[in-house]
Amino acid sequence: MPEPVKPALHVYSRHGCHLCDILVEALLPLVRGSLNVEVHDVDSRDDWRERYDQRVPVVEFQGQVVCQYRLDRAAIEDIVAKYGGAGNDQ
Repeated sequence: MPEPVKPALHVYSRHGCHLCDILVEALLPLVRGSLNVEVHDVDSRDDWRERYDQRVPVVEFQGQVVCQYRLDRAAIEDIVAKYGGAGNDQ
């Protein structure tokens, strides 16, 4: 039986964004093994650039903004606890 697909956090960022790098670096250990993280360059699509432009970094989950500019650890931990599945209580 195939493994279920893990839910994904979407990070909207841009190349050369120091805040984006810091957020992703802090985010990955919080969700490792529990959720997928998809990092999107807002400059790669016109609709993303128009929507996020100077707001990056933005983290979304299931279409809802979880945090922007800075990582909200508590919000991410809540998502991991609720959607991360078994085996994430290390």
